[in-house]
Amino acid sequence: MTEIDAVVLREPGRPVTVERVELAEPKAGEVRVRVAAAGVCHSDVRLADGELGEGRWPMVLGHEGAGVVEAVGAGVEHVSVGDHVALSFVPACGVCRACLAGRPNLCEPAGDAGFAGMLLDGTSRLSQPDGTVLQHGLMTACFATRTVVAAAGAVPITRELPLWQAALLGCGVVTGTGAVRNVARVAPGDAVAVIGVGGVGLQVVAAARIAGATTIVAVDRSSDKLDRARLLGATHAVDATGPDPAADVRELTGGGADHAFEVVGRPETIRLAWDSIRGGGRAVVVGLVPRGVEVAVPGIEFLSDKALLGTYYGSGDAARDLPGLAQLAVDGELDLAGVVTHTTGLAGVEAAFGRLRRGEGGRTVVVVDAELAGIQEGERQ
Repeated sequence: MTEIDAVVLREPGRPVTVERVELAEPKAGEVRVRVAAAGVCHSDVRLADGELGEGRWPMVLGHEGAGVVEAVGAGVEHVSVGDHVALSFVPACGVCRACLAGRPNLCEPAGDAGFAGMLLDGTSRLSQPDGTVLQHGLMTACFATRTVVAAAGAVPITRELPLWQAALLGCGVVTGTGAVRNVARVAPGDAVAVIGVGGVGLQVVAAARIAGATTIVAVDRSSDKLDRARLLGATHAVDATGPDPAADVRELTGGGADHAFEVVGRPETIRLAWDSIRGGGRAVVVGLVPRGVEVAVPGIEFLSDKALLGTYYGSGDAARDLPGLAQLAVDGELDLAGVVTHTTGLAGVEAAFGRLRRGEGGRTVVVVDAELAGIQEGERQ
């Protein structure tokens, strides 16, 4: 048993706190990772606000991170002590119906365990000093100095990428990039709209640029976010507070976007994405919509071959995709540092949640171990 510092959610509506908790050794098929850095994602806020289901507490939060392997359980062969890894919160089993169908992002055992806040054997490695069990946030629990994850949740990546940037790969980057590559399949010359250009939306913008989209319209309420989207590849910006932002998108794209990506998770922005596409276009919902929230679009418009699509975790294979995305960042194709507007320690997670609730800034990176993360003083925000 190892004592660690971790960000704990006690109950929704109560600020999260950094606490001293206990971490058990990895069992067979598990890996212990010394966390270097972790990104703060809107999904963490949804969990903290109780919007993703009852009983998901007490929990150690954090699901987007990177670090160095410290120990491996029996049967783990794809990583060794000292390897740099990005964390994946869908450690696909490879043998369930979804995995065999080529949909590892929908792995059934991983999904069940993630919702329960346990590892794949149905138990937790986290506890309070009095023995009270703590859940693992999305099987990852990386707002902590160390974590134990299912082996497939530790994906080896190149050492050339600083871990404070690699921390973004396992959620925001793979989700945004996958929506473009695997769901919409954006092609050279396409027109794209991105509704909401926060941490994940900026990755959608970057992926659309890499895919060869010639018109990329960023839509947001924040002028700062729109400016940042332009730096990452957006060709146009639309103020979402205007009288008819969908009409603005249609004008800029010559009658409607081929693909519109909603990266907020609200009914009104999903409708905005739908209204922004042309006949035959695709509106892809990337944003996490809270449980119980319904979405409506005009049914008659399905006659125009418009499609409303969902995606989860980029609809791809994290074990395959994360190393390639890391290399794209090393090669300069992906500007991971450019989406980071704030860095903080574990004690700053609650403040980061506040910024997300207010729609401020891009990604916050929690620097858990500055030396391990490879972040320089001038790179701190």
